[in-house]
Amino acid sequence: MFRLMFRFRLRFRVTLAAALAAVTAIPAVGADFDPRVVTFGADREQIKNTPIEKRPNRPLHVYGNSVRRRQSRTAQSAPKGDARR
Repeated sequence: MFRLMFRFRLRFRVTLAAALAAVTAIPAVGADFDPRVVTFGADREQIKNTPIEKRPNRPLHVYGNSVRRRQSRTAQSAPKGDARR
């Protein structure tokens, strides 16, 4: 029984470590990414005064990130002469 629990714990830890390594290895840096979840002062005012489509993507900001993703996908898929652009 002890050996079975040891194997389970070891397998769980290895799987968890691999999953965390895979998530942290995803390159999220870019011109449209801001790693700060919460901003203060002048940075916050600058972000609030920027239209939601022009703001950088930020972790845990699901609504804004979704709006920007949807806008970029429709802009990429629309034909060049389309009025929706």
